[in-house]
Amino acid sequence: MKQSAHFPVLLAVLGVLLFSLLDAVMKAQALAMGTYSAMFWRMVFGVLFALLLFSPRRVGPISGRVLKIHMLRAAVTTLMTYLFFFSLTRIPLAQAIGLSFIAPIITLFLAAPLLGERIQNNAKVAAGLGFLGVIVVVGGEVLSLNADSDLLGLAALLLFALLYAFYLILQRKHSLMAQPMEIVFYQNIMVFLILLCGAPFFVSLPANAMQWGGAALAAVFAMGSLALMSMAYRRAEAQKLISIEYTAFIWAALLGWWFFAEGLTAQTLLGTSLIVAGCLASLRKS
Repeated sequence: MKQSAHFPVLLAVLGVLLFSLLDAVMKAQALAMGTYSAMFWRMVFGVLFALLLFSPRRVGPISGRVLKIHMLRAAVTTLMTYLFFFSLTRIPLAQAIGLSFIAPIITLFLAAPLLGERIQNNAKVAAGLGFLGVIVVVGGEVLSLNADSDLLGLAALLLFALLYAFYLILQRKHSLMAQPMEIVFYQNIMVFLILLCGAPFFVSLPANAMQWGGAALAAVFAMGSLALMSMAYRRAEAQKLISIEYTAFIWAALLGWWFFAEGLTAQTLLGTSLIVAGCLASLRKS
């Protein structure tokens, strides 16, 4: 299975699933204790788990060039993550999902100049179908901007989308330079150190056992997603995996139906079908 051309796609699908679970947990955490505190305590557990599972000796020495990309990715991750979870506390989830999915489209056009990839027609078709699927389901929410819309939340989300597009490119480049275990270890350490700078001013203690548990659970989801996506992007070009990002909406719909009894409408099923078609198109050879 590891030799299969479809194996990176499977890894990416599972990685996006864990990332979707992370979003759900972190939205609840951010609403309960504030965005910065939610991120900080998630990273505290992330560092603890990283130190238990890995060690600098197992990860091995790193060159200055690799250390620079570790630091750049950690900085982008910190700012990008804060903007996303901050926006979730101010605007509806459906609107946030729809607007954030402009990132894979931007990434597709950045892959050629920044990664030297020759963008194939099936990658363009896949990205287009995925984006169309999201618009079918949440287009009304995305376009429902009026005087009551939270402009600060929308601005944060659009800036997140631009950073996330760059992050996807950086993820491919990083995955070719470092092993997944090394990436998980150093990203948790470095993001925590960045957040530690603002801890005396912005962090509050979790108020109850549920918030402590949520922080630990978010750390598990984040580490699992980071490892899976690093393995996927190490094995396949960014253009092949970009459309997989849209499966986050499928997971969101299923999780909403399973945990919150949210209905699966014909509109949702149609949009999901388009997203799946886009994923299948990305698997085809040009």
